[in-house]
Amino acid sequence: MADRSLRGMRLGTQSLQSEEGVEFSPRKKSVYRTPDGTTFEVVFSAEAEVPEVWESPKSGQEGVLLDSAGETIKTEQVDVKAPRSHWDMLLERRTRAELEELLQERLDFLRARKGEHKIGA
Repeated sequence: MADRSLRGMRLGTQSLQSEEGVEFSPRKKSVYRTPDGTTFEVVFSAEAEVPEVWESPKSGQEGVLLDSAGETIKTEQVDVKAPRSHWDMLLERRTRAELEELLQERLDFLRARKGEHKIGA
């Protein structure tokens, strides 16, 4: 039992685990250049989609992704369709006149219902 004791061990500062048998995931380095010309590297997973712009950890400036030859990478910008609001979708189904008519019908119904429930009756 004495050989298993942890007497004299600094538990908070040392780990009992080792890196033996640990297989790290594949990684790739991406190089970025800031507007002032400095370059920095960022390590990503090999499966990750690398962003075109990354903030420099030292200067805080945004760096642009470079290819292996040191040239800036430009990708095609896909046109993003503007999101439709509820009002836009409603106008696709009904005309403004139909909506006015439905509103008036609903208001008449609510006003009639309000008259039925008198306080103290």
